[in-house]
Amino acid sequence: MSSITCTEFMIPSDTPGIELFVRNKRRADIGSYSGEKTVLFVAGSTYPASSTFDLALDGQSWMDQLAQNGYDTYLVDVRGYGRSSRPPEMSQQAGENAPVVRTPVATSDVATAAAFVRQRNGVSRINLIGWSWGTSLMARYTAEHNEAVVKLVLVAPQWIRDTPSLADSGGTLGAYRVVNRTEAKTRWLNGVPTERQAAVLPEDWFNTWAEATFGPGETQIKAPNGTVQDSREFWSVGRSLYDPSLIRVPVLIVHADGDRDCPLEMSRTVFSKLTNAAYRRWVEIGEGTHSAFMERNRWQLIGAVQMFLDERPPY
Repeated sequence: MSSITCTEFMIPSDTPGIELFVRNKRRADIGSYSGEKTVLFVAGSTYPASSTFDLALDGQSWMDQLAQNGYDTYLVDVRGYGRSSRPPEMSQQAGENAPVVRTPVATSDVATAAAFVRQRNGVSRINLIGWSWGTSLMARYTAEHNEAVVKLVLVAPQWIRDTPSLADSGGTLGAYRVVNRTEAKTRWLNGVPTERQAAVLPEDWFNTWAEATFGPGETQIKAPNGTVQDSREFWSVGRSLYDPSLIRVPVLIVHADGDRDCPLEMSRTVFSKLTNAAYRRWVEIGEGTHSAFMERNRWQLIGAVQMFLDERPPY
């Protein structure tokens, strides 16, 4: 295996005092990368990209695997998540402020990170991979900037729903919510039969993720409530935050059959609305949850994405 280099950056956002954490992994023996071989990841509405896409399971993270296969891989934690700056409201009592880090703000952070990657690599377009709420950020950005995107991958896409978000516990929303480590596994495996849980998510894999996400000995993290407010004002009342028909690049949707956060119908609807994509594909993974790329069957999801990124259509 080739040596992988890891470089980390704190880049300025479009808001004074807010910096974004970006991590890059690439093979040391490759000097330059085309846009077709450059990838940017962004995560969902509770956990950061830095503890999910670059989580070493059985010795390798998803970023590591893509890097070994010749891709220049980047991730960004949007503000309020992971190692990026927190909005000042997150240092106060939650109830003192309205929900922070709503979708337009986070999409601006994606735009900032994408511009940084393009400039660093000297390319005009890159590939984008989003998960959960991150699919809305990447899709919204792509709908507005098709010229800057090679291909778009949506893992467990968010869309209009007729039930409340699982992240919404009801009541008045403050700036952020507190997420407990003890509750994380129960939510993760929601709907998975007890006798299959260890097969879907090995205990040591969950512990590896929990240590990376919450930190050694830590039991709680704060998550911005902007996404929950967006769900109340948009997704749960029949309003979308982007128009899939404006996306013109190739799109891959990957979904797992046991996903209770973003059920099958969401993927079906998004797929049906990608009417102007250069081409579109939908892959359904058996026996997986909303976090399938960190589970036992992750090889199927990672393989489907790899094939999509590698292929060069004959036209």
